[in-house]
Amino acid sequence: MVTLDQLPASVSRGKKRLGRGYGSGKGGHTSSRGQKGQKSRTTAKLLFEGTKTNKDFFRRTPWLRGKNRLKSFNEKPVLIQSSSLSVFKAGDEVDLKALTKKKLIPEKTKTVKILFDKDPGVKLILKVPASKAAIKALQA
Repeated sequence: MVTLDQLPASVSRGKKRLGRGYGSGKGGHTSSRGQKGQKSRTTAKLLFEGTKTNKDFFRRTPWLRGKNRLKSFNEKPVLIQSSSLSVFKAGDEVDLKALTKKKLIPEKTKTVKILFDKDPGVKLILKVPASKAAIKALQA
């Protein structure tokens, strides 16, 4: 049998669970949330903006027209230095598949641009966008 002096000094209690009846320790009915309105609910609707009409959200977003409207806005090309193309042999074609095979770019890359830093010493056939200086160096 345990006496009162043998009990632990502090007892940790779990948090009060809101809205689980009067016996839970934190009210029934409205559970200290007041009545009605956005703050009385558990979550707000996805596009809730107060008392304004929900159309305001759509008015602020730019209109996307044309065939590329579903493209991501920040899709930037992966930049590759021309010196890293020295892994190719002379006369090889440089395209997305060849670059992924040589592990110069990640597999899911869609756009690439080659920039000039120094001459790779190999003449290549380019099938990807490149800067003017890189084109001159790789075709010379």
